[in-house]
Amino acid sequence: MERSESRMTRTGKLRARSELFACFPAILLAMLCVTSANAHNGPPFPIITDQRVGPCIISLWTHPDVGLGTFFVMVDPLPGGTVPKDLKIQIGVQPVSGRLPEVVYSAWPENQRGQVEFKTEVQFDQQEYWKVRLILASSAGGGEALSKVEATPPGFGRWDLLLYMLPFLGVSFLWFSAITKRRRLRKLRVQQKT
Repeated sequence: MERSESRMTRTGKLRARSELFACFPAILLAMLCVTSANAHNGPPFPIITDQRVGPCIISLWTHPDVGLGTFFVMVDPLPGGTVPKDLKIQIGVQPVSGRLPEVVYSAWPENQRGQVEFKTEVQFDQQEYWKVRLILASSAGGGEALSKVEATPPGFGRWDLLLYMLPFLGVSFLWFSAITKRRRLRKLRVQQKT
């Protein structure tokens, strides 16, 4: 009785080891195929957060795709104050390398259910770091805030879905392979017993 139990635990350990070694090439392949993940392909992200600029508190969010980049400026009043009605916001962009002069784009107000928000679209001609200058002007005062951002490729278009689905398809394939292998082993055991 004890021998059969120890044999069963040994075969269970061997099976676990063989399954681990079977997964090793897939894990190794996944690690070797990984590319650098420095590009931004997703929702906007903040480059300036809750900074006082003139009579307002400003947060600047961006989606810096090469070609047409988008900037969103969220404006809050200072404590006890209000946002000036004549507020004008501009965004200036220039490559950090200085190869092009600064270009200034005017932002337009967006209706965001009580939140004062401005939006503008700017041209990034290539992937590199860009200086960003937020310019605020109103009758209550003005100011500037500086930051920088890397313009990134916009993605692969309609191929994005397939690219992002590949890891899930790979895991599904491995799971399906393991299930079919187990079913075959069970059938073999049943045939051997009979």
